[in-house]
Amino acid sequence: MEDDAVDTGVSVNSNGGETVAATEVATEISPEEVCVLIPTLNEAATIADVIEGFYDQGYTNVVVVDGDSSDGTREIAREHGAEVVVQSGDGKGQAVREALEYITVPYVVMLDGDGTYDPADADTMLEPLARGYEHVIGNRFADMDDDAMRALNGVGNRLINRAFGFVHGANYEDILSGYRAFTVDSFRRLSLDSDGFTIETELAVECVKHGVETTVVPISYSARPDESETNLHPVKDGGTILLALYSLAKINNPLFYFGSLGMAGIVSGGFIAVYVLWEWLRYQQGHEIMALVSAAAILLGVQLLMFGVLSDMLVTLHREQRRRLERIARNERDE
Repeated sequence: MEDDAVDTGVSVNSNGGETVAATEVATEISPEEVCVLIPTLNEAATIADVIEGFYDQGYTNVVVVDGDSSDGTREIAREHGAEVVVQSGDGKGQAVREALEYITVPYVVMLDGDGTYDPADADTMLEPLARGYEHVIGNRFADMDDDAMRALNGVGNRLINRAFGFVHGANYEDILSGYRAFTVDSFRRLSLDSDGFTIETELAVECVKHGVETTVVPISYSARPDESETNLHPVKDGGTILLALYSLAKINNPLFYFGSLGMAGIVSGGFIAVYVLWEWLRYQQGHEIMALVSAAAILLGVQLLMFGVLSDMLVTLHREQRRRLERIARNERDE
């Protein structure tokens, strides 16, 4: 790898999504250091063009991890020179985790095999890694074909991105993008459990949680070819992703997670208390059971709110300690 010019970029840090200037000595990443990872499930109509597209860009280390396709995807991939791994489980998330066990090079470019992402954007995705970033997200909204995404999907994507920014405190612009580039070392620091389409969401949350230097670059996004069928169910998968965002806040933003539950308990208990008081003042009719339920809901809400505050303090202390240890480790490596 040869030294190049000093460059300046902007990354999103792990504390509230603030941007910080990052100046690194840029180095050139050779294609031999990169593995192109393509999770597939019944992508026979497009997988050949995707593989050949990366060959044209000089990237010949292509790994297709297949979820037991029934349309000949694996055979086509092998015919075009890709290494094919049949995943042992189900879902895109499990496929990605399993595939990383076979990768020995330091960098990975990951994308879907449906022909919507352009292999020509690979250099754009890798360039920030050469400047010291650890995870790169391709922003599909920067250059999207008019018919590449249905209106419902577009609204859902923007809603999810805003929810992510509000809950997890970072603006990654397009957290559901399937076009990623990352270092293998940074990936192995993440704690990933997702099996399905929520893998991109979990990757974004884990990058914030572990302070992985992440940046976003513009890419092109094309419409899926007519002969290729989508495996995505917008309403069902969108709801699953939103639920995952909220669930993952439990360990990444406990104040929001437990605080929201606590406020729900306090507000619901308050409404019941107001109803009980109104009934007593107007009709002199008591509702002892409802009064007990109201008190219990308010008490539980206050306890959850306090637990959220304490948990947030612990998470903050843990992050500070982790940063100190990372600084010490970097200093030791520099020495």
